[in-house]
Amino acid sequence: MKTIRYALGALIVGAGMAQAQDTTLSYMSWDPEQLEIEQEAIAAFEAANPGVKIETSAMPPKDYWPRLSALAASGDLPDVFMMSSGFVKEWAAADNLADLSGVVSDDELANYYEGAASIGVIDGKRVAFPQNWVAPVLYYNIDMFEAAGVPLPTTDWTWDDFLSAAKALTIDENGDGTVDVWGMSLYGRYAHIEPWVFRNGGRYLNADETALELNDEAVNALKFLTDLVNVEGVAPQPQEMEGVRQQDIMPLGMAAMWVDGSWNIANTRSIVGDDFRWGIAQVPVGPDATDDNVAAYAWADMLAVGKDSDNTALAWAFIQHMVGEGRDASDFLGGKVPAYIDIATSEGWLESDKMPANKGLLLEIGAQNVYTGFSKNWSGWRGYDSTGSSGMNGELDEVLNGRKPLDEAIDAFVLYGNDVLSR
Repeated sequence: MKTIRYALGALIVGAGMAQAQDTTLSYMSWDPEQLEIEQEAIAAFEAANPGVKIETSAMPPKDYWPRLSALAASGDLPDVFMMSSGFVKEWAAADNLADLSGVVSDDELANYYEGAASIGVIDGKRVAFPQNWVAPVLYYNIDMFEAAGVPLPTTDWTWDDFLSAAKALTIDENGDGTVDVWGMSLYGRYAHIEPWVFRNGGRYLNADETALELNDEAVNALKFLTDLVNVEGVAPQPQEMEGVRQQDIMPLGMAAMWVDGSWNIANTRSIVGDDFRWGIAQVPVGPDATDDNVAAYAWADMLAVGKDSDNTALAWAFIQHMVGEGRDASDFLGGKVPAYIDIATSEGWLESDKMPANKGLLLEIGAQNVYTGFSKNWSGWRGYDSTGSSGMNGELDEVLNGRKPLDEAIDAFVLYGNDVLSR
């Protein structure tokens, strides 16, 4: 994909001069740590726009979305705020997002990953623009693989290859009948499950995304995954790991493999340190996949402008600065892939001197056929990030904990989900 740079400094100054002499632009983030990293870029924008002040706020996602919803209800949305691929359709349907169509030229778009940029286009309107994108990957403990004499994952790994490895890596070290190290760690969350479903050609939704209608490929993938716990015994029940964060199980050496978002590269580095070597791989393609139905799972973290912002031109200029060449590779933690191609392909981001040594694998995922699986009210029917809910997440955890058969769980979350989708 070609990359054509634009004159960012002139763009920002021009937008700033169009505003009143003293202008405050509000910016709200769901990541306090990331906002701290962004302060240098924010200061640079202010310096290029005399009289402009960026008023920032940040809170974790569990607080961010209720707060943002309350601001929307009161007609007091920030000028610029972070927008999720999973929520953008419902926020656009509620007419909360400014239409940015036409403000980005084709030459400018060529600087960004096409798949990431397209997620912010809803019903022909560009209502959000990507800052970075992420994709779930298979994390694996290289030292454990080598100690067990198991070949490392390859691009042509099958599900049978994966299962064989998981069995060999599930170890009762002292022979007391209790597993000490699991081959795999698994929960019902979207980033654990959907990569397998979509890599098997599975889909949950009907063509117009108005109802849950699981195809056979999706059901087969869910059976394969839940069988890892209930039949094969290569992954623990989620309830057995209470008290341990799911993203810490593999980094703590309690499991040899685990699938989750690439953002967890940062957490994995922090916990593992120099304790062992580890890598990432694509989730293996499933047995039901074809060239027509197989897809990688990836999505973008985006920025949007509030529908009633009084500073739309300046807000867009700020977004361009925050997603483009005004940023540095070090601003993007771990496996958050910059949407701006030149940064993503730079050695500064690829970090070949750190684990995982093959971080560039993420760029290969981004070049594939990508599917998000998101729909309006996705967070409701999926049971986003919430175990024990009535959504898909909670129902799958019921299966993984041995409390419900898969067919009953599917019936339950389809019934519940279709009620959510009908609202």
